[in-house]
Amino acid sequence: MVDIPVLDRETGFIDAPVDPMLNLFEEIERMKQEKNAVLLAHYYQEPDIQDIADYIGDSLGLARKAAETDADIIVFAGVHFMAETAKILNPGRKVLLPDLNAGCSLADSCPAPELAAFKKRHPGHLVVSYINCTAGVKALSDIICTSSNAAHIVSSIPEDQPIIFAPDRNLGRHLVRETERDMVLWEGACIVHETFSERKLLRLKVRYPEALVLAHPECEEPVLRHADHIGSTTSIRRFARENAHDAFIVATEEGILHQMRKDSPEKTFIPAPPESGCECSRCPHMRLNTIEKVYLCMRFEDPEMHMEETVRLAALRPIERMLEMSEGVGT
Repeated sequence: MVDIPVLDRETGFIDAPVDPMLNLFEEIERMKQEKNAVLLAHYYQEPDIQDIADYIGDSLGLARKAAETDADIIVFAGVHFMAETAKILNPGRKVLLPDLNAGCSLADSCPAPELAAFKKRHPGHLVVSYINCTAGVKALSDIICTSSNAAHIVSSIPEDQPIIFAPDRNLGRHLVRETERDMVLWEGACIVHETFSERKLLRLKVRYPEALVLAHPECEEPVLRHADHIGSTTSIRRFARENAHDAFIVATEEGILHQMRKDSPEKTFIPAPPESGCECSRCPHMRLNTIEKVYLCMRFEDPEMHMEETVRLAALRPIERMLEMSEGVGT
């Protein structure tokens, strides 16, 4: 009898040997067909995972794909809240996350009990939560949004309706400027986007005077004020592909550069540097997933996402409202 590895909840992934002679790309493709599985990956995943994924996208695109799939198994190469969202939308399907410890600093900055207390201090406010939050926070929310559709959703809310926006303060401040809506903001942030350095960005602009700056709205205002385009990862990718310029400084997690370079191999893409000595901009949580963990996850069908049904149903309503309000809104 062959021993089946048991998931270690402390490590968060199946810890089993992988034959170095295996072609993991072929094995993953074989298991997709055999198990009727789909592999969804965020732009911030390592290039190998992006190259084997059935769909690569931002949070809105991934949520839509998760809602539409007819696969029996959804393998989510992203972080914990993304796999949770897929499970919320697909209670009857098996949803797998290669590493359960692939969390999110932004989601961690907004614990559900603290948001519940915050809501009590602001009665009558409608809660719009950025999708980068836990299922518990989604369950406390009225509408979920992504960086792709946030402005559309906020602008669709009656002007006399007060709003709490959680958990990203930088996206919230950007929305206040863009929509001219006053909102009560939760003070959360992403560890990658909040550390981009305005000082180092200005140095890059001197080195590459013709380069346009593309920034995610999770960045701090000193960085956003220098941006030629502010948008979601999909919006940033599309802008670079369609714009006539041939050089871009990109202020978001550098995983997106893989697709941008595939789209436009003749163009130059420079990652914006953080304030620290490191010149990279990688999310340590996103990068916990590896091609080996994807293989083991599919082989043993674990780690699997589980959720209390009461939480799932409460979290489903604001997600469905987002999808309804976002019909016709591109990513």
